[in-house]
Amino acid sequence: MATRQSESVSRPPSQTPHGSLHRQQQGVPGEMVAEKDGSNPPKPTGERPPQQQQPLGQLRRTKQQVTDGFTVKAMMRNTVVRGPPVAGAFKERPTKPTAFRKFYERGDFPIALEHDSRGNKIAWKVEIEKLDYHHYLPLFFDGLCEMTFPYEFFARQGIHDMLEHGGNKILPVIPQLIIPIKNALNLRNRQVICITLKVLQHLVVSADMVGEALVPYYRQILPILNIFKNMNVNSGDGIDYSQQKRENIGDLIQETLEAFERYGGEDAYINIKYMVPTYQSCLLN
Repeated sequence: MATRQSESVSRPPSQTPHGSLHRQQQGVPGEMVAEKDGSNPPKPTGERPPQQQQPLGQLRRTKQQVTDGFTVKAMMRNTVVRGPPVAGAFKERPTKPTAFRKFYERGDFPIALEHDSRGNKIAWKVEIEKLDYHHYLPLFFDGLCEMTFPYEFFARQGIHDMLEHGGNKILPVIPQLIIPIKNALNLRNRQVICITLKVLQHLVVSADMVGEALVPYYRQILPILNIFKNMNVNSGDGIDYSQQKRENIGDLIQETLEAFERYGGEDAYINIKYMVPTYQSCLLN
């Protein structure tokens, strides 16, 4: 027993089955393994430059997707919800062919263009008082949508001439004038709106009871006026020449609403206030 123990102790580590060679093959941790001669040479530095990574914020910006609201994509990451489209309340509407142009080109109106030293005016071939207002006045009001010469001039000037000489013939025609007035205002053209407002101011004072006859039709006329009521030119300390020419829409709308209240009777202010909530009375205050 003593001889066997001495042999096991005196045996060199290279001959033992659990020697350093066996540990190198097994890869025991903590043991340094010497590299043999002729192994792979060290890799040279400087041949391949390090790759530059983009910042995280730029990566997110490039990956953002634009999508519509209330969709599945709107709840995902890196998505931008597209805003609502423009309502287009002030956008001009396209014009349609009017009956006034058709009748004028056909020669049904007893009018002609007369050049004067003060400008152009209409030469009526018959007396205005003898005209059939139920037939001609709605046609001239339909021409308010026209914006080209001579249709625009004949329609505007013809209305003022007929309102000036109409008298008692104007009141029975009021229901037939509402649709042409509404169509002209719904174009949302600044020039057409200004001309129509001046015509409405003349219409209210043209005959008795006309202002009161317009009160039931405020719901057809006043919505467009409510949209453009606050459209004033903020020129600061400059000069706004549209006020002198009466082309400022905000001022014209205010004058028209005040004329409606003055000549519309006791129920006019309540109906105006219902359609134009920001209007302040010119009589009660």
